Amino acid sequence: MIITGLVVGLVLGFVFQRGRFCVTGAFRDLTLTGNTRWFSALIVLIAVHSAGLFLLSSFGLITLEESAFPWLASIVGGLIFGFSMVLAGGCATGTYYRAGEGLVGSWFALIFYALVAAVMKTGPLAEVTTGLRSITVDNGTLQTSTGLSPWVFVVVLGAVAIALAVHHQRKVTTPLAALPPRKTGLAHLLTEKRWNPFATAVVIGIIATIAWPLSAATGRNSGLGITTPSANLTTYLTTGDSSLIDWGVMLVIGILLGSFLAAKASGEFRIRIPDKDTLIKSILGGIGMGVGAAIAGGCTVGNAMVSTAQFEYQGWVATFFMIVGAGIAVKTTIRARQRPVTAQVAESRSA
Repeated sequence: MIITGLVVGLVLGFVFQRGRFCVTGAFRDLTLTGNTRWFSALIVLIAVHSAGLFLLSSFGLITLEESAFPWLASIVGGLIFGFSMVLAGGCATGTYYRAGEGLVGSWFALIFYALVAAVMKTGPLAEVTTGLRSITVDNGTLQTSTGLSPWVFVVVLGAVAIALAVHHQRKVTTPLAALPPRKTGLAHLLTEKRWNPFATAVVIGIIATIAWPLSAATGRNSGLGITTPSANLTTYLTTGDSSLIDWGVMLVIGILLGSFLAAKASGEFRIRIPDKDTLIKSILGGIGMGVGAAIAGGCTVGNAMVSTAQFEYQGWVATFFMIVGAGIAVKTTIRARQRPVTAQVAESRSA
């Protein structure tokens, strides 16, 4: 049954690559340009996923387990992960699908992300992670702490998502003239046409919902996840412990393969070797993402897409501090590089 994880991963990797859905860009844009389009698409994804999860739960098809809120780990891990994903040039899923496109920098970021996540979760630094995550408060979800039905929050979030989608769709301008399509019909849609971010978000939300019962059927009561499966895959490769190969591991393998197939089909696959500075940043970013995701209990998938959909405080708090961390990285790295260029342009104009 774990083969369904590979199938879901293949589809998800294809959608991520073709839809160019990377949470790093969404968080980075909030600080760099003030653009909220991709962040709004993420809210749509969470809303769709949340409605799907609680619908499945109400029919008894899945069990949504609740746990305490590891507040300190969510803050610290979120900050580290948010900062690091900007360095790496992509979040966990963004790194996976860019690796599938042939970006060598993403290969290194992915390798170090998975390796360090394993070190932090089951290796020599596991006690650090456990210690931070042991500092908790009870009532880890909104519905538990308020006594309200989760459907109250589903409806509110859905209304916000619809309002944001309508707002951004009204702002869409007529696209610039493009080359005539080389393909027609479904082939054009899947491999050439630029995908709408909100349509992509809805599709990912549906896939994320379907993932839960498929994963639960194998004994893994969880949905989409990247960090733990990546760490398990790394540990398996170093120990040969086949018990680590579960639905989640098959999922991440599928994401990598699916993004590769999408990139090949769209003509976007190309081996791209980064310069030395970019490579170093990718490695440092991968290391930081492994540390941050392990401490926070998830990456932008486990926290920003899954935990948030269950209205867990961990997910929303970790996501907020990922945004803060990404903003700090933008101000200290990206804008820092832009200042000298701006100064040079100003000097040349005054000369």
